[in-house]
Amino acid sequence: MKVLCIGDVVGSVGCKYLMKTLPNFKRKNNIDFVIANGENSSDGNGITPASAKYLFDSGVDVITSGNHAFRRKESYEYYDSCRELIRPANYPEGTTPGRGYTVVDMLRYQVCVINLIGTMYLEPLDCPFKTIDKILDETSKYKIKILDFHAEATAEKKALGFYLDGKISAVFGTHTHVQTADETILENGTGYITDVGMTGTVDSVLGVKKELAIAKFKDKLPVRFDLAEGKCHMDCVVFEIDEKTGKTISAEKFNI
Repeated sequence: MKVLCIGDVVGSVGCKYLMKTLPNFKRKNNIDFVIANGENSSDGNGITPASAKYLFDSGVDVITSGNHAFRRKESYEYYDSCRELIRPANYPEGTTPGRGYTVVDMLRYQVCVINLIGTMYLEPLDCPFKTIDKILDETSKYKIKILDFHAEATAEKKALGFYLDGKISAVFGTHTHVQTADETILENGTGYITDVGMTGTVDSVLGVKKELAIAKFKDKLPVRFDLAEGKCHMDCVVFEIDEKTGKTISAEKFNI
């Protein structure tokens, strides 16, 4: 099977470009399953039921999130009711809306999608290594398991990738909005990329108007970030996975 993993969709601009681009890409590349990070899909960060619907209507099967998961309160109930929208599993259990992983039945096989957040330079949540150990115990019967690791530090992403080599099908990183050139298949069959990138405006700073980002860094004063307009791209990676073994056969990144 072919699994398409899409980098952070940024605002209404990114959502519109996804809807324009994704259906044709799926047909052309025989994609079976789509995961997209949607934590920035609403204008002003976060995700809302409306922006999530935009992603689902575009052809996304599961939406993952990250440190902006709960920026919009109107999403809290939706996290509980929609099984195809997940949040990082290492948020506190019992007090946090939603779930950290989900399983989608594709008839011939089942796909387990997991979401984690890093703790280096982000919130001091539960250890992602210990959290994934618990999840692997709970999901041991599923051969195909894919992780979106939403993290800042490349070292933390690389370490978790090696830690999970042979234990899950693929690991793709999100959060930095910059696609890395290290897509690979690790020694024991786990597909990996440090960061899959962003879906949004090319001429921007992580999707934000460049002049606003420059002012923030230069003047050190609060700035309201507005989305940049213009030419867009969709950063993504396709993992081809053996349905019988759950191991990755090929990994290829795209910038569309």
